[in-house]
Amino acid sequence: MTRNFLLAGLCAVLLAACSTPAPRTSTPPAPTPKTPADAVIAEAWVSEPVPGDELDSLVAWPTEEGPVWLIATAKASHRLAVYDADTGRRLRTVGGPGTAPGRFNRPNGIAAFGDLLFVAERDNHRVQAFRLPEFEPLGSFGEDVLGSPYGLWLQETGPGELELFVTDSFMADFRIGKLPPMEELDRRVKRFRVQVDADGELRTELLGSFGDTGEAGALRMVESIAGDPAHQRLLIAEEDRRVGSTLRDYTLAGHYNGHSLPIFDADAEGIALWACNAEDGYWVAVDQLTPTRFRVFDRATLAPSGVFSGQVTANTDGEAIYAMPTPRFPAGALFALHDDVSLTAFDLRDIARALDLHEDCHR
Repeated sequence: MTRNFLLAGLCAVLLAACSTPAPRTSTPPAPTPKTPADAVIAEAWVSEPVPGDELDSLVAWPTEEGPVWLIATAKASHRLAVYDADTGRRLRTVGGPGTAPGRFNRPNGIAAFGDLLFVAERDNHRVQAFRLPEFEPLGSFGEDVLGSPYGLWLQETGPGELELFVTDSFMADFRIGKLPPMEELDRRVKRFRVQVDADGELRTELLGSFGDTGEAGALRMVESIAGDPAHQRLLIAEEDRRVGSTLRDYTLAGHYNGHSLPIFDADAEGIALWACNAEDGYWVAVDQLTPTRFRVFDRATLAPSGVFSGQVTANTDGEAIYAMPTPRFPAGALFALHDDVSLTAFDLRDIARALDLHEDCHR
């Protein structure tokens, strides 16, 4: 009887250990907001909560039939969740846990170009490629060089050729967030050439890695990344609050510009470019607070242009800006994650008017 009781207790301990949530690479909990919001803007919609998904990043994708999809990564349930952008209605899910093509292990970053979709998987140490709208798996890459891939950003570099940037937040000891030596931070961002032939064959090549190793420009904990070819700029989130979470200003070639944005109150997340025309517009970045602070910066100069919050939106990881018209949003919308369980939407006209932004952004 005693032996059985001890065995049962041991099994319970082991099961509890196996079910322990994966460690975060940022430092919880979020502090009390210090930065006031210049405006509080009502959300256009808030989707029905789905506990257990742990939604993280999202991308907007226009279907050929007309409706725009929002595709979000769900880290805890190891799948993708698809929503209607005009209503917030959940349409379907894709994938599930595993290592086979079309399955995921802790999916995080997501990016789309044309009918191609790319998803970074932290714990499968790879990037998967898919053909939309069927979510047809085309293959994966990076398994041999990626430690903990998080954020994705891509640009077209030639006909049928893409360059994909992947942030890699590998740690010396992931369980406690122990950083690797500074000299190893020159591998924080990996660059891949990606081509998909007409017959669906995926071809990739590692072009190199980069990351500043100086105190001011180092990328200690990285996730979000976004670029602006018109200004030859990458903004990369530095999430380590021990040194001050912010956005680092890099060139597209991977060189630190010697400039970072002001320190955020919490984790810098979800960087999105709001292009109002070919050169002008704004960057919007998330300050992961409750309620979420959305920090807006001038596209060209990076000067602060205002801060807003929603009435509901909190603890945001990823966001996406879709600056094309839809039936619900004639000037486009900003979509954000809310507290790991929902998506929210803001009409871009409401943001532009509330912060007195350039008129090209709310016509």
